Amino acid sequence: MASDIILVSATALAGIGMITLATLHGWQGWLTLRLREIEARRPEPESGSNSGKTRIELADLKERIRKLEAIAAGVDL
Repeated sequence: MASDIILVSATALAGIGMITLATLHGWQGWLTLRLREIEARRPEPESGSNSGKTRIELADLKERIRKLEAIAAGVDL
C-alpha cells in the first residue's frame, strides 16, 4: 500500500519535471527567436549624420542635469 503511493508520487513528480523542462526549453527558444527578430529590425548606424544630433541631445541632457542640481541645492533659477 505505502509502496504504491510512493510509486505514484514518484511517477507524478517525474512527469511534472519533464513537463517543466520541456516548457523551459520552449521558453528559451521563444526568447532566442524574439532576440533575433529585434536584432534584424535594428537599423544600421549612420556615419556622421547622427553625430551632430547626438551632441545636441547630450548638451540638452547636461543642461537638464544642471537645472535639477540647482533645484536640489535650493538655488533659484
